[in-house]
Amino acid sequence: DTSVASIHKRHTGKAKAPDYGITCRFNGRLHVKYTLVEASRFVRNNASVSLAKTTTTMRIDIITVVPELLDSPFNHSILKRAKEKGLLEIHLHNPRETTPYKQGQVDDYQFGGGAGMVMMPEPLAIVIDKLKEERTYDEVIFMTPDGVLFDQKTANRLSMKGNLIIICGHYKGIDDRIRQHYVTMEISVGDYVLSGGELGAAIVVDAVGRLLPGVLNDETSALFDSFQDGLLAPPVYTRPADFRGWKIPDILLCGDPKKVDQWRHEQSIKRTGERRPELLKGME
Repeated sequence: DTSVASIHKRHTGKAKAPDYGITCRFNGRLHVKYTLVEASRFVRNNASVSLAKTTTTMRIDIITVVPELLDSPFNHSILKRAKEKGLLEIHLHNPRETTPYKQGQVDDYQFGGGAGMVMMPEPLAIVIDKLKEERTYDEVIFMTPDGVLFDQKTANRLSMKGNLIIICGHYKGIDDRIRQHYVTMEISVGDYVLSGGELGAAIVVDAVGRLLPGVLNDETSALFDSFQDGLLAPPVYTRPADFRGWKIPDILLCGDPKKVDQWRHEQSIKRTGERRPELLKGME
């Protein structure tokens, strides 16, 4: 059987080929689509498969009342490179600029009383409606402490989307009607509270942006990040091999890639067991 599904199953042991954005070609003919990380791993383990990158641009629109907080994270290092290569567009939208209320008002007191101001629905809805008139969005994400905890699997999945909206909450939060009628995904970056959703949004954009094909100089680097295989990354070393009498493990100088890979895998398991044992339980 030479169908895509059967070839995929023979190579991976999985019955259904995922429908992602990076194309793996079998003998120049058949293909399936993967995330960058899955495609790189698949090619690395199968000599008959080649990787064909697609050059598409991801667009992320972020709604925030303090856009200045995001100037630095998006204009340096890897995300700057992604933008310069035309692989990622990041647009910031301040609802104060389009609010129908006087003096740029975007928040008001809670119904029922209580401490803390709440972001009003209309200023947010105006921005979202305008964006949706211009293009289709795969997800409308709200950054909130009571959202689903952000992890590497979520980053991998989002990296294959085309257009995203991220809403940064502020004050006590946003009017729940926006969550009910606009938001499709709610994300938390941890069990703690920040002054607003901007720093959380920066984390999500960074984690997703570095996975876009063509962003990293060595795309297989993402394969060995912590959590890609449900494990923490192994220890890494660089020159000199002997620093103040502290020598690197001999195995790293053996010249045998298979032995090095095996050592790294063993170290990942060891480190995960010592520092995040709950991750190993999830793999059982």
